[in-house]
Amino acid sequence: MARWLEERGWARLELDAIHHGPGWTQRPQEQVRSDVTAFLCDHARWVIDGNYAPLRDLTWPEADTILWLDPPRHSVLRQVTWRTLRRTLLREELWNGNREPLSNLASLDPERSIIAWAMATMNRYRAEYFELMARGEPAGARWIRVRSRAEAQAFIDSLS
Repeated sequence: MARWLEERGWARLELDAIHHGPGWTQRPQEQVRSDVTAFLCDHARWVIDGNYAPLRDLTWPEADTILWLDPPRHSVLRQVTWRTLRRTLLREELWNGNREPLSNLASLDPERSIIAWAMATMNRYRAEYFELMARGEPAGARWIRVRSRAEAQAFIDSLS
């Protein structure tokens, strides 16, 4: 969805791209925070692709809308598996020279596989987002929960 918004003229910041340095090293938090702050200052209309909780104090107060992509579990499993398989087989570069490691396809350890991580964390994030929505956080922002590609497309079309 963030790419769709980017195609319509929104500035997009992909958090994975600034979080992961070469060799999947984690960039220093102060550099990541500086990059996010600069991005927010430089753009009036933007979308953040990803959600790192340690950055919410920077991004959420500036947001007028939180767009929560929350497809059913089977859809997440299918999408993350196919995306990871494609990226692995094609040796697609992701960020800063990084490529999907084979462990993403072979491991059941959430620390070594994005597929396992997605399945292990989905319920926790869902509960957290429901709680944040119920508390009205961030203040002043509306929540849009999208459960399918059709809902996502309808939301984006409504922005035009």
